[in-house]
Amino acid sequence: MTDTLTEPFAFVIFGGSGDLSRGKLIPALYHLAALGYMPEKYAVVGVSRTPMNDDAFREYARDAIEEHRAGEETAGPSSDELLRSVYYQAGDNTKPESFTELKRRLDALDMQLQLRGNRLFYLAVAPDLAPVIVQNLDAAGMLHHSQSSWVRVVFEKPFGHDLESARTLNATIQRVLSEEQIYRIDHYLGKETVQNILTFRFGNSIFEPLFNRTQVHTIRITVAETAGMDGRRGAYYDSAGALRDMVQNHVLQLLCLIAMEPPAAFDAESIRDEKVKVLRALPAMTTSDVSASTVRGQYRGYRNEPGVDPGSMTETYVALRTSIENWRWSGVPILIQTGKRLGRRLTDIEIEFNQPPLCLFREFSDCPPNPNSLVMRIQPNEGISLSFVCKQPGTRFAVQDVKMDFAYGGTFPQRVPEAYERLLLDALRGDASLFTRSDEVELAWQFVSAIREGWSRLPEPVFPNYEPGTQGPAEASRLLNPTQTRRQ
Repeated sequence: MTDTLTEPFAFVIFGGSGDLSRGKLIPALYHLAALGYMPEKYAVVGVSRTPMNDDAFREYARDAIEEHRAGEETAGPSSDELLRSVYYQAGDNTKPESFTELKRRLDALDMQLQLRGNRLFYLAVAPDLAPVIVQNLDAAGMLHHSQSSWVRVVFEKPFGHDLESARTLNATIQRVLSEEQIYRIDHYLGKETVQNILTFRFGNSIFEPLFNRTQVHTIRITVAETAGMDGRRGAYYDSAGALRDMVQNHVLQLLCLIAMEPPAAFDAESIRDEKVKVLRALPAMTTSDVSASTVRGQYRGYRNEPGVDPGSMTETYVALRTSIENWRWSGVPILIQTGKRLGRRLTDIEIEFNQPPLCLFREFSDCPPNPNSLVMRIQPNEGISLSFVCKQPGTRFAVQDVKMDFAYGGTFPQRVPEAYERLLLDALRGDASLFTRSDEVELAWQFVSAIREGWSRLPEPVFPNYEPGTQGPAEASRLLNPTQTRRQ
């Protein structure tokens, strides 16, 4: 992480008493304060309908921090540094008069603490409230700023629920905000291993020349979760499903980073320009493509989860095969799978390389040997591993697969920042490199919407079709385990 913030600001959390605020935002702000990243003057203002005063919200924040610290290996510093700067404003996000009162409160804090009009509004609220809040902020005059100050708005996922709604939401907020003020957050992009993808690719000359169709046989992206709905997310998830909840944002962002061209510069616009090129190169699936190249699944017991329709046809698992039709990657299969209640919790990217053109050691070992592979582990046990073939010691010639492994925890003993810590710090600094742009969002929805359109024209699958604790539907293996036949 970079230098201490120097500009004062007000950090306003809509949904200040909600789960995201308690579980992620307040703990992230606590760590930023405890580690010395916060400026001398700042204010954190929670906004919610819950009746509360400043002292009560400080106790709420203290409890959130203590819950977070209880789950860490070592006790962190005192929370007093952050709590001194915490305030609360009760209000209804749908009522303009609440925003008039909020403006009055923020103006008073601005005068009291000399915050210079710098404000970051974080919308930790239900998706349908985001445009309402932005419009009310604008009507109350809180989105305007002088040349010497800044105003930014952070939007949580999902950003829309399909292509049309994403376009509508973009148009709505862009009427009152410039793209430079809009920060669409994807917490996966704040993870250390995800940030390291570009460093690994473009900082190491021995690897980047291998990232192309000549050397790579397959790219696999897996986001597997052992958890189900945890008793809370059923209603939201049942309206979304695995494709919209995970593939549209997290998975496609990982694909962009692993497949993009080198950016012209290491800045937000250059990086996002290259990610957009990857998304544009994803072919839109026809109904026949969807039938042949996707598998949907639902785990047994999902329909009994709180908030879930007893007859739900929402997928909790999806596997798909696609490609990137550009000069670098044309013909390389992209294999994606993500799902709930699977056998293990794992997020990784695997680059499987082509076999050698000739199996030179066929007299001494099985041919062909297992292909070389490069695996970037996002979670758990963040790191990178490279597998290759090596001769076994001894007088008899025999080969064996071996692995070189880099683990973040073993190399870097210091605490690894949580994703939200990095993302909040970047938003406060005005660095949008790890946030998505409007065209990225719409292109991702365009790809996903074509799949959903194909599903709507195909016979409904028979759900449930996989047991909790397994690797998903059996039929997904035909997509995810192709044999190596391609040669260059």
